[in-house]
Amino acid sequence: MAVLHAFKLDKSTILLCMLCFYASVAQCVAQTYAIGADISFLAQCERDGVVFKENARPVDVLDLLREHHYNWVRLRVFHDPAAAPDKLPNDLPYTLALARRAKSLGFHILLDLHYSDSWADPGKQPTPAAWSALHHKQLVRQVFLYTRGTVAAFVRAGVAPDMVQVGNEITNGMLWPDGKLPGNWDHFADLVKAGIRGVNAGSKSGPRPRIMIHIERSGDYDAATAFFDNLLARKVKFDVIGLSYYPYWHGDLPTMRENLRKLALRYRLPIIVVETAYNWTPDRAGGRKFDFPETPQGQLAFLRAVDAAVRAVPDGLGEGVFWWEPAAEGSLRGRSFFDAGGNVLPVITAFDTPASP
Repeated sequence: MAVLHAFKLDKSTILLCMLCFYASVAQCVAQTYAIGADISFLAQCERDGVVFKENARPVDVLDLLREHHYNWVRLRVFHDPAAAPDKLPNDLPYTLALARRAKSLGFHILLDLHYSDSWADPGKQPTPAAWSALHHKQLVRQVFLYTRGTVAAFVRAGVAPDMVQVGNEITNGMLWPDGKLPGNWDHFADLVKAGIRGVNAGSKSGPRPRIMIHIERSGDYDAATAFFDNLLARKVKFDVIGLSYYPYWHGDLPTMRENLRKLALRYRLPIIVVETAYNWTPDRAGGRKFDFPETPQGQLAFLRAVDAAVRAVPDGLGEGVFWWEPAAEGSLRGRSFFDAGGNVLPVITAFDTPASP
């Protein structure tokens, strides 16, 4: 009886056990594997009269994605796209409208802040025109204020982001020339920290979004570690590593898979392939050979293989895959989820069969 008595639990201990259990369940729910798509061009396509179809019938792309187990959308925001020559649609009002549509269907939202008036990527990180004459401390202040205001606008609209990228493919820095790498690491770190502070301040009335740092070196371990080692040495705190993977630029699948494994073991941070895509129609860029044919079935096989590589990351640290972009037109149509006639392609079925972690 004495032994049995030793294992009796009082009410406070039971309550503590229950709270720990529910906390762990909540954490698992919050970190559900992300099956995502960047839909930033969707509303413009619809405005231009593009009709997307399944079985020859018009379909809402967001409904279609949801039916095929997608649970996240990614949305980019440019600072003032009207100030850029290409005048892309991705300003704040446009993006909020897309976020409302996605949130109403239950999607999680990843907000991609470019900190530019147009595209920001490893080859260009232009400072917004309105900030072009500012010195470093002024730029840091503007990054904070702009980020805080943008995130707060999403919160007020009832579409608070679940995750925020502070910059887009920032391997070579952001807000050039002030934050250009490798020459300006301290300035760059100041800018990233300002963005992170802005996310936290803008979301203070609700749950804090997870912070993603996004680079494109999915096939280059040395370059990726040089970047993240420098960032962490400057005490930049973030939650998720985001990587782009396009075999045209980042190499073969085995190399990418091994890089993800080593990065996970080195940094013990979740990893998401936040951009990937593959053509369903021949592109033959540079005459190179790839692991998959550029056909509808090859596109499907590619996405399944990328997903398998992410799920194979040790200790469950592979947390998702995002396609860029499933609903697009013009030069991006060859990598979308729809053929030239607007009919959905086999790639939409990639997640119909549950995959094992």
